[in-house]
Amino acid sequence: MIKITFMGAGSTVFAKNVLGDVMLSEPLQNSTIALYDIDKNRLEESKILIEALNKNCNAGRAKIETYLGTENRKAALSGATFVVNAIQVGGYEPSTVIDFEIPKKYGLRQTIADTLGIGGIFRALRTIPVMKEFANDIEEVCPDAWFLNYTNPMAMLTGYMQRYTNVKTIGLCHSVQVCSEHLLKGLDIDTEGVTDKIAGINHMGWLLEIRDKNGNDLYPLIKEKAAAKSASEKHTDMVRYEYIRRLGYYCTESSEHNAEYNPFFIKPNYPELIEKYNIPLDEYLRRCVNQIEQWGKQKDELFAGGAIAHERSHEYCSRIMEAMVTDVPYKIGGNVINNGAITNLPSNACVEVPCMVDSSGINPTYIGELPPQLAAMNMTNINVQLLTIEAAVKRKRENIYHAAMLDPHTAAVLSLDDIVTMCDEMIEAHAKTGFVVCDD
Repeated sequence: MIKITFMGAGSTVFAKNVLGDVMLSEPLQNSTIALYDIDKNRLEESKILIEALNKNCNAGRAKIETYLGTENRKAALSGATFVVNAIQVGGYEPSTVIDFEIPKKYGLRQTIADTLGIGGIFRALRTIPVMKEFANDIEEVCPDAWFLNYTNPMAMLTGYMQRYTNVKTIGLCHSVQVCSEHLLKGLDIDTEGVTDKIAGINHMGWLLEIRDKNGNDLYPLIKEKAAAKSASEKHTDMVRYEYIRRLGYYCTESSEHNAEYNPFFIKPNYPELIEKYNIPLDEYLRRCVNQIEQWGKQKDELFAGGAIAHERSHEYCSRIMEAMVTDVPYKIGGNVINNGAITNLPSNACVEVPCMVDSSGINPTYIGELPPQLAAMNMTNINVQLLTIEAAVKRKRENIYHAAMLDPHTAAVLSLDDIVTMCDEMIEAHAKTGFVVCDD
């Protein structure tokens, strides 16, 4: 019997997408699904939805179980074949607000703050201790399970699990499988039969090759149309179009994300760049507030008066499970420890590369060298990722300083003294909410 444990099942919309996909996969339809969360109300809402989905889309074949609170975590994980991770430690308040508001006092502005930057660093520092607890339980009660991580900061959390635990872990994102289609549709280029090759790191994976159905290179047309579009109108993807112009390649994650992964765009001395590149500062805060305010309406639409339906999504999760169970290979873009897959990035970095999945597990493909400018861009992020993992493992304040000092956006805006002072203030603020991120 296949058992799928969903950690953070109170993420109702995402749980619906992933578990709805499971129910539409014939080899997985008779699975036991264990929903785990620490929020009683959200867990109950997800239970009602998933049970209705099971009835409407799966003839009730799956067995649905719920587990509330840390005291029931081992029971939720016991005997699991797959563990899906979608937790958000600290939530919107107080943690995410702290990650935005304290840096803002120092003149450091952010857009999303969940992957890199000072927000990404502190999100990792409060999440990795929880992941460590998960890993300890998994090693004890389901040591053969695959851990499918969707939680950000992806490279930091996945890299920690892969390097410091014995849990079989893959990091999964939504951006790889929609990258080429999003780019081409935005430029009114036909997507039929298009093939691509993407590799790099999470949220900065590079579209290295893109060809039409006849094998022709689409980049010359893309560059021409992207330049014309940015010259003629303000749009929501201007940062990544500037990547095409300056670096020669497009990347996987959105412009609002990539605006804060480098020192180029959010600069207090050049406020006109915010408007020029249409950068939505504080975007994640607005999304959280809107989601909280609109949850009642969204919940009603989601439940649809009990007539809940689902179409299989583009998420990799169920495809991975299916490939492992059936031994029918499936290709994904996965986050794995490099180990030479990309030869001009560190071997212990968590990279995002094409992987083949079957009953033997998840097998990364060899990429070789990235174009040097792309490897250099990735390295500015990898430095922060590796140093943040180091800080989480050693739990020393100076290691947190190192990660913040090497962050490209933070270092471009603040002095070293201000970086240290800001980190101290954030350490204290998070400790007051119960998240102790260092021992000194």
